[in-house]
Amino acid sequence: MIVTDVAAIAAGGLVGLVLGLIGGGGSVLAVPLLVYVVGVPSAHVAIGTSAVAVAASAFANLVAHWRAGNVKARCAAVFAAAGVLGAFAGSSVGKAFDGARLLALFGLLMIAIGLVMLRRRGAEGDPAVRLTAATAGRLLPALLGTGFTVGAFSGFFGIGGGFLVVPGLVFATGMPLANAVGTSLAAVTAFGATTAANYAVSGLVDWTLVALFVGGGLAGGLAGMALGRRLAARKRALGTLFAAVVIATGLYVVARGVTG
Repeated sequence: MIVTDVAAIAAGGLVGLVLGLIGGGGSVLAVPLLVYVVGVPSAHVAIGTSAVAVAASAFANLVAHWRAGNVKARCAAVFAAAGVLGAFAGSSVGKAFDGARLLALFGLLMIAIGLVMLRRRGAEGDPAVRLTAATAGRLLPALLGTGFTVGAFSGFFGIGGGFLVVPGLVFATGMPLANAVGTSLAAVTAFGATTAANYAVSGLVDWTLVALFVGGGLAGGLAGMALGRRLAARKRALGTLFAAVVIATGLYVVARGVTG
């Protein structure tokens, strides 16, 4: 038990470190860390447990972005509301899916995430974009459709889905990257909470691991932010390195899922 507890804290710390250092993407490591490092025997329990941790982490970061004025509240509300429906549908399907196949698909998703992260993202966009009566005809359909789709993926795989939410918001509204990152955290919090609740109802959340993982994540996040300030000039290189780690981990997860 002591070894498992230490592994859970360390795994949470690693996810938090990546989130604090790079600003996103770390939550995709939560499920493979829980399965292959902590030793959670069920892929479904790992997904349910990680969903709670992802929601807690996203909410903590949302507060900071809200205070900084990076959150487009109305866009966030519509996108999250549609995504919650998608997350519920996706997580319901995920619970019924074979655990080994689910892990293999998760590995493929990790490879795709890593490849997307290798692409450069610009900061262009319209900072004045708002959801109003005048813009609703243009923005609402895109926000609702994209939100539901991203939420479904998030719920199925039990991840925050920030890597999908951010480009989804940019696609749907044309807002700048900084606003998309801040606004995405509201959706990630909602998606993670919905997925976690759906898995918890089925008894697929290990609450002790949640506490250990989140505790480690908070400590890792503080360390990551401090380290990130020192390595600010190398963030692009760090992002590239992390993308390579995600791809390599995805290949490992796929191999394990296929062979065993």
